[in-house]
Amino acid sequence: MPTVLRVGPYRLFFYSQEGREPPHIHIERDQSWAKFWLDPVRLHDSGGFRGTELGRLAALVREHRDTLLGAWHDFFGA
Repeated sequence: MPTVLRVGPYRLFFYSQEGREPPHIHIERDQSWAKFWLDPVRLHDSGGFRGTELGRLAALVREHRDTLLGAWHDFFGA
Protein backbone atom coordinates (compact mmCIF):
# COMPACT_ATOMS: atom_id res chain seq x y z
CA MET A 1 0.00 0.00 0.00
CA PRO A 2 2.21 2.80 -1.31
CA THR A 3 1.92 6.12 0.51
CA VAL A 4 2.04 8.88 -2.07
CA LEU A 5 1.77 11.96 0.13
CA ARG A 6 1.37 13.05 3.75
CA VAL A 7 -0.23 16.41 4.47
CA GLY A 8 -0.78 17.31 8.10
CA PRO A 9 -2.71 14.43 9.70
CA TYR A 10 -3.67 12.90 6.33
CA ARG A 11 -2.04 9.97 4.56
CA LEU A 12 -2.80 9.67 0.84
CA PHE A 13 -2.18 6.23 -0.63
CA PHE A 14 -3.45 3.50 -2.92
CA TYR A 15 -3.58 -0.27 -2.60
CA SER A 16 -1.21 -2.21 -4.84
CA GLN A 17 -3.96 -4.62 -6.03
CA GLU A 18 -6.27 -1.86 -7.33
CA GLY A 19 -4.58 -1.18 -10.66
CA ARG A 20 -7.60 -2.36 -12.65
CA GLU A 21 -9.77 0.42 -11.21
CA PRO A 22 -9.69 3.97 -12.56
CA PRO A 23 -7.00 6.16 -10.95
CA HIS A 24 -7.97 7.07 -7.40
CA ILE A 25 -6.52 7.86 -4.00
CA HIS A 26 -7.41 6.79 -0.48
CA ILE A 27 -7.09 9.22 2.42
CA GLU A 28 -6.90 8.26 6.09
CA ARG A 29 -6.82 10.20 9.33
CA ASP A 30 -7.27 8.31 12.58
CA GLN A 31 -10.32 6.07 12.00
CA SER A 32 -11.74 8.18 9.14
CA TRP A 33 -11.25 7.36 5.47
CA ALA A 34 -12.21 8.55 1.99
CA LYS A 35 -11.67 7.45 -1.59
CA PHE A 36 -11.47 10.00 -4.41
CA TRP A 37 -11.41 9.35 -8.14
CA LEU A 38 -8.69 11.44 -9.78
CA ASP A 39 -10.00 12.03 -13.32
CA PRO A 40 -12.13 13.98 -12.72
CA VAL A 41 -11.62 14.57 -9.00
CA ARG A 42 -14.73 13.45 -7.15
CA LEU A 43 -15.55 11.68 -3.94
CA HIS A 44 -16.32 7.98 -4.38
CA ASP A 45 -16.93 6.89 -0.78
CA SER A 46 -16.08 7.87 2.78
CA GLY A 47 -16.57 7.10 6.42
CA GLY A 48 -16.00 9.20 9.52
CA PHE A 49 -15.19 12.54 7.87
CA ARG A 50 -17.68 15.41 8.20
CA GLY A 51 -18.86 17.25 5.12
CA THR A 52 -16.69 20.32 5.67
CA GLU A 53 -13.58 18.17 6.03
CA LEU A 54 -14.49 16.23 2.88
CA GLY A 55 -14.61 19.57 1.06
CA ARG A 56 -11.11 20.39 2.29
CA LEU A 57 -9.93 16.92 1.24
CA ALA A 58 -11.40 17.39 -2.25
CA ALA A 59 -9.49 20.68 -2.53
CA LEU A 60 -6.32 18.90 -1.33
CA VAL A 61 -6.75 16.20 -3.97
CA ARG A 62 -7.33 18.81 -6.68
CA GLU A 63 -4.23 20.71 -5.55
CA HIS A 64 -2.03 17.60 -5.76
CA ARG A 65 -3.86 15.84 -8.60
CA ASP A 66 -0.90 15.84 -11.02
CA THR A 67 1.42 14.34 -8.39
CA LEU A 68 -1.17 11.73 -7.42
CA LEU A 69 -1.87 10.75 -11.04
CA GLY A 70 1.85 10.59 -11.76
CA ALA A 71 2.39 8.25 -8.82
CA TRP A 72 -0.53 6.08 -9.96
CA HIS A 73 0.82 5.79 -13.51
CA ASP A 74 4.38 5.20 -12.29
CA PHE A 75 3.21 2.33 -10.10
CA PHE A 76 0.57 0.70 -12.33
CA GLY A 77 1.75 1.83 -15.77
CA ALA A 78 0.05 4.26 -18.13
